[in-house]
Amino acid sequence: MKENIFRNYLELTSFKDFKEAKKPSEDYCVELINPKDFQLNKFFYKSIGKNCQWVDRLVWTELDWTKHVSNEKLFTYILKNKGEIAGYFELMFNKDTKEAEIAYFGILEEYFGRKLGGYLLSEAIKIAFGLKCIRVWVHTCSLDHKNALYNYLSRGMKIFKSETLIR
Repeated sequence: MKENIFRNYLELTSFKDFKEAKKPSEDYCVELINPKDFQLNKFFYKSIGKNCQWVDRLVWTELDWTKHVSNEKLFTYILKNKGEIAGYFELMFNKDTKEAEIAYFGILEEYFGRKLGGYLLSEAIKIAFGLKCIRVWVHTCSLDHKNALYNYLSRGMKIFKSETLIR
């Protein structure tokens, strides 16, 4: 049986259009993973991705993961709650085009319902613009969390492309 998947591409091209979500409490912070650690990226990809049907990287070897996180354009940030990991995002920053893609983004299931998605996305956008980018973009689809598209739109992002995929 075939399934339609609806994908939207969104962008924010000016920091002045950004609508920040507040930090839910002082218990939360966002930190850059430094040094890079493919095991954390792999953990988040599998843990968050299981509910969103992220499958592309499931076949990756440790070498594939190591090569991925070693990319100088990749920055991985984790959301922490009193030191415990709660979510993450991968930011791909292209110095030449001054664009940042929020490549992967998500909250662990046990942290759903705490208004963390808006805060984490706000931090991703602020970090991207802090790198002197002129455009932050992301894509989301109907397999992602039910609030994903709303979160992106609520932060001021605009849809610039939509498509339907059949799988």
